Amino acid sequence: MTRYQQAVLIAGLTVAVPSPAAAGSHDWSKASSVGRDLLVGAALGVPAVQGDWGGDLQAGTSLLAAGGTTFVLKELIHERRPDGSDNKSFPSGHTSVSFAAAATLEKRYGWKAGLPALGLASVVGLARVQADKHYVHDVLAGAAIGSISGLLLTNRHDGRVRLTPWSAHDGGGIDVALRF
Repeated sequence: MTRYQQAVLIAGLTVAVPSPAAAGSHDWSKASSVGRDLLVGAALGVPAVQGDWGGDLQAGTSLLAAGGTTFVLKELIHERRPDGSDNKSFPSGHTSVSFAAAATLEKRYGWKAGLPALGLASVVGLARVQADKHYVHDVLAGAAIGSISGLLLTNRHDGRVRLTPWSAHDGGGIDVALRF
């Protein structure tokens, strides 16, 4: 991640997080959505800008896995939200997708991309609790789901090694290309 990209991420973080003294639950809810959207944009945008289409595919897969797992668990576990709005509190979807994006950036590009992203993902989780949309255990479960999907479904970026999955009607596999 370049210094420019880091600056944009940090600027987005400062805009997305309302002042705790003045923030109501609606402000925290909005901040969590903005933070999630920034992280998804970064997870998909950073590889695209670099022409790293494998990284884009891995980020998309990680985000879908985290979001899909969260959706299934929300349908199976009917926990009422703290604000009483519905029974889809567990786990936090905003948090799972945010941590999937952050873990993908960290694993693919290292701590310089991952640390600010993980910080913003943590703010998203905090904001969901402050918005009265989730309990702490909802956010922790979402963070675990997202982190696991991001770390398991992402490879470190290395221009010398390219892994390409393929499938056919009678099987599939992974092609490995090495550049020396």
